Amino acid sequence: MRRGLNLKAFLADKLEPKELKSLYKSYDIIGDIAVIRVPETVKQKRDIIAEAVIQTHKHVRAVLCQFGPVSGDFRLRNLEWVAGERKTQTIHREHGCVFKVDLEKCYFSPRLSHERMRIAQHVRPGEVVVNMFAGVGCFSIIVAKHSEAERIYSVDLNPVAIHYMRENILLNRVEGTVVAVHGDARKAIEKNLREIADRVLIPLPEKAYEYLDCALLALKPTGGWIHYYSFEHAKKDEGPVGTTKDKVTKRLRDMEIRFEVPFGRIVRATGPRWYQTVLDIRILP
Repeated sequence: MRRGLNLKAFLADKLEPKELKSLYKSYDIIGDIAVIRVPETVKQKRDIIAEAVIQTHKHVRAVLCQFGPVSGDFRLRNLEWVAGERKTQTIHREHGCVFKVDLEKCYFSPRLSHERMRIAQHVRPGEVVVNMFAGVGCFSIIVAKHSEAERIYSVDLNPVAIHYMRENILLNRVEGTVVAVHGDARKAIEKNLREIADRVLIPLPEKAYEYLDCALLALKPTGGWIHYYSFEHAKKDEGPVGTTKDKVTKRLRDMEIRFEVPFGRIVRATGPRWYQTVLDIRILP
């Protein structure tokens, strides 16, 4: 969830007008932990800002400050404790599911909540799904709880994420449907998950283009769906979804794949003129 409930109003008598204007409009609340980003101009007042977050969100028990972007093979945040309880582990609730996560050791974004449910609503009874970059299992578990998928193979390279994924599978009682697979998605598919899937998720925008051929390998010979996520930069006269579609179209045509792209959208803005996009790609037999 993202909230900004009266935060600027709460800080009106504690920050200068210029400082208030420079504050980011949104921040993440994951379980009972808030993750904020503070501009350099007000870095010295981050304690005041963090306390304001706690005051305006009664269920928030800890505030962490994120420095820099998500980075590394495990997509981790650089976090520093600012206020409240000194902790990085929490339990997040979403769409009737619960997710235990350590924000310092695993990737987690509450901003993909709509996407997770959107995908779940597309899954048909009896489908086999491969989630190539599953983290602590959010996409996989929400699909399992809100569809009649037969099996969801949930792959991640981070051993800590796999640990929490296995816990979350049990917490949500989907152990008969979601299978945790520890390892690199390419190796896992080449070794054990070839031609088994009706639907493949690639929810790692940084590597989706690189792993597109691997997603195709996981699909059944009869074809299926790939949900492809990307980061795109777009100028004023450009559409980020169109840019993503152009790149993917060229790649698939070069591979002589029959396909169509019936849907694409901007998932969220990630920076000035930077966007996360998604394409629903139907691979034909």
